[in-house]
Amino acid sequence: MSTTRPYSPGDRGPEPSGASGAAADATASSEGPSSVPSASSASADPPGGGASPAAAPSGSPPSGGRQVRRLNFDGASGVVPLARDFTRQALYAWGWLPADSADQRAAAEDVLLVVSELVTNACLHAEGPEELWITCDNKVLRIEVSDRGEGQPAPRTPHRAGRPGGHGMFIVERLCLDWGVVRSKDAGGPAGKTVWAELGAP
Repeated sequence: MSTTRPYSPGDRGPEPSGASGAAADATASSEGPSSVPSASSASADPPGGGASPAAAPSGSPPSGGRQVRRLNFDGASGVVPLARDFTRQALYAWGWLPADSADQRAAAEDVLLVVSELVTNACLHAEGPEELWITCDNKVLRIEVSDRGEGQPAPRTPHRAGRPGGHGMFIVERLCLDWGVVRSKDAGGPAGKTVWAELGAP
């Protein structure tokens, strides 16, 4: 469903942000439910901190705790394929790929498609994405793309399948359990937002 709730039903909401990690490495962490990594250690919930787009995530499939990956796009080019490659590496690390079944393969492809659509949307409407966060537990995978745009993402209505363009948020709405927008504003700085989407684990 289209929503502007900052978090999904049942989620306790965002934790106070305190990440100030240096833009030096991609974040990869296996953790319990109460901690989320910064650039090199667990310190704050997404979105926040920085990471190099060239670094690859590593880790093992979730086993009770959350797995988190963070990608900072600062200065990066080709951000859509970069985001897809980063996400694909995370899916391999978490055991979603290589797929053991058609359902698992379809779930992984849905994740890659949603990442592509959210990052593309940020490129088209918000001067590009700032960060990508991917969080996974045993039931739900959450994607968050932050940018400095002030627009409100929404599926184009009415949706016309044969019309070029304008399908991104419609695809997100159809594939995801839920999605929404978190508004943010730095003190004295420009407004921004994080678009989040959640998909069920296979």
